[in-house]
Amino acid sequence: MHIPVSTKGIVIKSTGSWYSVLDASGQLHDCRLRGKFKMEGLKSTNPIAVGDHVDFVPDREGATTGSIIHIYDRRNYIIRKATKLSRQTHIIAANIDQAVVIATVAEPRTSTGFIDRLLVTCEAYSIKATVVFNKYDLIKTEEDRRLLQQYVDTYSLAGYPCMKVSATENIHLDAFKDLLRGKTSLLAGHSGVGKSTLINAIEAAVNLKVQSISSAHLKGKHTTTFAEMIPLSNGGFIIDTPGIKEFGLVDFQQEDLFHYFPEMQALFNQCRYDNCTHYNEPGCVVKQYVDEGKISTSRYSNYINMLLKHDTRG
Repeated sequence: MHIPVSTKGIVIKSTGSWYSVLDASGQLHDCRLRGKFKMEGLKSTNPIAVGDHVDFVPDREGATTGSIIHIYDRRNYIIRKATKLSRQTHIIAANIDQAVVIATVAEPRTSTGFIDRLLVTCEAYSIKATVVFNKYDLIKTEEDRRLLQQYVDTYSLAGYPCMKVSATENIHLDAFKDLLRGKTSLLAGHSGVGKSTLINAIEAAVNLKVQSISSAHLKGKHTTTFAEMIPLSNGGFIIDTPGIKEFGLVDFQQEDLFHYFPEMQALFNQCRYDNCTHYNEPGCVVKQYVDEGKISTSRYSNYINMLLKHDTRG
């Protein structure tokens, strides 16, 4: 009897106990995690995440079902809290080249607090990030134009590339496609910011489900249930995620938080006190830069909120 040999692949979808694994030839395999296999020190609710590189064994020769027998070390990953009451985390995706934060100024408005929590998590796990403002076509009033420019100035000043796009009006979509080309990109943002519409606009064959914005609250309805990795025709993958309310770090040290704000990290050891938290200490260079407009007040305010809560998941 011929025993199937193990094959390498990448997990592109997780639906609970089953995982879709893509092998090097482009063949998809539905796999389960072998029962006796456990990960040492696992603190997350999911042992396998989208983007994981694995070895699997087909159930029989030529079968498209199989068992995952090995998970390779992750280069990086990004997490969220599992539930409000749980101390555990949920790994959203692994082995990410870049995160693309999809935000909107209108219908709905993304808070800088949400954007900054996500960017802090990216910094902590060494994931490059770009902020993409979708629904540019809905920017009609002078107030919205000023607010959008304020957002762009804030994140550009902090060192993050920014882009303005419209999925429905095909504004700057070529630049958006170039941003994703050949990379594994995590797309993240609140429900309703148009992630699925953006993906459909650049990869029509994908045809992700899109729902309308609730007129009562201008909040998006969740359209994505599980994280999924979508191959791009021009190379690379998009990782589409459920509407995410809470990203955050786990077990972070209060004195380390400023390291995850690049504009503050650049001033490391320049304050009067080496252990400066940049909150109320005298001789703080970070506060001086805020006063001089070299660090944005909204970023600093969000930093202080995280610091005082001693928790970046607030």
